[in-house]
Amino acid sequence: MKHKFAKVLVAAGALLLPLGTAVAVGPSASATVAVSRSVALAAPAWAPNTAYTAGQVVSYNGVDYKCLQSHTSLPGWEPPNVPALWQPTTGGGSDTTAPSAPGNLRSTATTSSSVSLAWDASTDNVGVTGYNVYRGTTLVTTATGTSYTDSGLTANTAYSYTVKARDAAGNLSTASNTLNVTTQPGGGGTDTTPPSTPGNLRSTGTSSSSVSLAWDASTDNVGVTGYNVYRGATLVTTATGTSYTDSGLTANTAYSYTVKARDAAGNLSTASNTLNVTTQPGGGGNGGNKLLGYFVDWGVYQRNYHVKNIDTSGSAAKLGYINFAFGNVTNGQCAIGDSYADYDRFYNAGESVDGQSDTWDNGALRGSFNQLRKLKAKYPGLKVIYSFGGWTWSGGFPQAAANPAAFADSCYKLVEDPRWADVFDGIDIDWEYPNACGLTCDTSGPNAFKNLMSALRSRFGQNYLITAAITADGTNGGKIDATDYAGASQYVDWYNVMTYDFFGAWAAQGPTAPHSPLTSYSGIPTEGFYTDAAIQKLKSKGVPASKLLLGIGFYGRGWTGVTQSAPGGTATGPAPGTYEQGIEDYKVIKGRCPTTGTVAGTAYAFCGGQWWSYDTPSTIAGKMSYSKNQGLGGSFFWELSGDTTNGELITAMRSGLG
Repeated sequence: MKHKFAKVLVAAGALLLPLGTAVAVGPSASATVAVSRSVALAAPAWAPNTAYTAGQVVSYNGVDYKCLQSHTSLPGWEPPNVPALWQPTTGGGSDTTAPSAPGNLRSTATTSSSVSLAWDASTDNVGVTGYNVYRGTTLVTTATGTSYTDSGLTANTAYSYTVKARDAAGNLSTASNTLNVTTQPGGGGTDTTPPSTPGNLRSTGTSSSSVSLAWDASTDNVGVTGYNVYRGATLVTTATGTSYTDSGLTANTAYSYTVKARDAAGNLSTASNTLNVTTQPGGGGNGGNKLLGYFVDWGVYQRNYHVKNIDTSGSAAKLGYINFAFGNVTNGQCAIGDSYADYDRFYNAGESVDGQSDTWDNGALRGSFNQLRKLKAKYPGLKVIYSFGGWTWSGGFPQAAANPAAFADSCYKLVEDPRWADVFDGIDIDWEYPNACGLTCDTSGPNAFKNLMSALRSRFGQNYLITAAITADGTNGGKIDATDYAGASQYVDWYNVMTYDFFGAWAAQGPTAPHSPLTSYSGIPTEGFYTDAAIQKLKSKGVPASKLLLGIGFYGRGWTGVTQSAPGGTATGPAPGTYEQGIEDYKVIKGRCPTTGTVAGTAYAFCGGQWWSYDTPSTIAGKMSYSKNQGLGGSFFWELSGDTTNGELITAMRSGLG
């Protein structure tokens, strides 16, 4: 569902995406292909339901990949999303999509003979492999990470830098912003010129326990390295970007803030304007208590998680809504994702929700659809929503958006198919991402999503639930800014804001960072990649708070080769996981690597050289309190099979929401 901003859970098999890509997918129809290849022939397309062996080569999205690990013993289908098991072949494929431009090129330190640089990571459809760093027009290095120190320079001299990202197919991005920086004087001298004063200090959001701040960037002759944020006379953080959320405050209390910029030589600017702001009243807030969980159709394979487990874990009694994931989007239409799992698999009496075996009678409904019908009969208040798209199948939305009315009609006919018309109470659109880049890049324009949701509401009417899973990219100029989510909100019952997968081991060398931070924190790798930034941005654009549901991941993300417990450490790669490297279900990771600390409203764990982040019942309680205090509509999670057999996490969510 998100990237990094994607939900990532898989069933089994050899998996097929370039390094750095994380996805969640549903299976499509079975297919078998021969994958032997000679130098003279193009590689055949990757196919689902196919067990590949080491050395075989297939094509995916115009790029050739070689399988690194055989998976012939694993059953079921193979979603293409474990980068560690595949790699692009040299000279193979025809990918021409360049990475996004590196953002926020900045100086983090200078001396009389060196300039230290850092920049925000780029994204790419086949994976970013490194960065070209230019001094003027001269290529000075090809960095593998997002920082570099240029040495051997002349004292008191101005230099100009840009950076370009390159991908696995050799494409180069456009250049980053140009950074002009001057080395410090030689002869032991030090720079004494302070930065300019930060401008327009303002509040971008408040809760009963937090204040979110933002300010305009400062400039400096040797480069701004960060900002000191003061609450009254107390230094509360040293932020690297131009925003910060101050948490742990008292409800209905006035606070005063100022900010000072600091440069590479340690000089501080004069203070910004003083901002006086009051936190919201306490008392639990006025948020809603909607609770939604995802059920994934591929979970019935290797995960062995079925609709009956929703009942036996106690989760069904706590849920108000289930999103069934995923239906496909292809040829401009809604389509079934996996016909066998969805409506054909035979459930015997012991596997069935009501203890009654399926039948093979002509036209009889089986599979998860029939089990959901039985679950709804047992829990009459439960609503089931059919979710279409997800990370892999979002590539079908641009064509759908070209004729929204025809798309909406196809979805209505599928959801209301007479065989299962009583199963579904609505439709969910998981488009990753409209007018922005996910697995592929979309250029449909800022109104495409709004037009699509309008057509769905017109076709389905007011008696159906219409929802959408949306990005949580709170950066300036990011994915939220690319689409008119506010305009589309009039047509939806709510948005599921995917406030997880901000950071993960697709950045194989780190820095280690929590994948679902609630707030910002000192050292966060990307400003704006945290829950509160997304919520405040959506609210500021006019999306009603009551139409926003806060996302929780029932899994952890982790690195290996880590030597420090605190966030921000370096790593050598993704930690091992049951289904994919770098990710593990909560029910497994809670015992394998227990938490050792908290940061930004979520938990992390350090054990045996591995570093993991994940939510626990305790941190979920804090996030549910945030949801209530912000007046949100409730919360949702990805996905049911990650919880313990007694529903430990969903219990914490229900308790927190009331």
